[in-house]
Amino acid sequence: MFQKTSIAVAVVKGPGNGFIRINGMPLDLIEPELLKFKAFEPLLLLGQVGFGDIDIRIRVKGGGHISQIYAIRQAIARGLVKYFEKFVSETKKSEIRDIFINFDRSILIGDSRSTEPKKAGGRGARSRYQKSYR
Repeated sequence: MFQKTSIAVAVVKGPGNGFIRINGMPLDLIEPELLKFKAFEPLLLLGQVGFGDIDIRIRVKGGGHISQIYAIRQAIARGLVKYFEKFVSETKKSEIRDIFINFDRSILIGDSRSTEPKKAGGRGARSRYQKSYR
């Protein structure tokens, strides 16, 4: 949805202690404070049972605060789906994927829209400078 230039990579390992770290910091220290729950969404949807013994390390770069939060959210959700596919079972993976898709499609599927680059002859990507003949 808001992910334009930010990139987040999640490494999901198990069995672990349930630690979630973003760029080396705990998930509790995410700024801005109001958007912390947006990053928590995949974990809240699964509940404590889904990820209690899984460690997640996330590296995020680029973009602004909000697009980084959305990139973190998407990386966590995709990482959990891949983890359950590889280490648990295909049926559990399908259940988790359905939960995420029914809640919000952008949790798993990225938004391909991005800003178009500026071109010569105008102020932006599509606008042109006015011309006058008299």
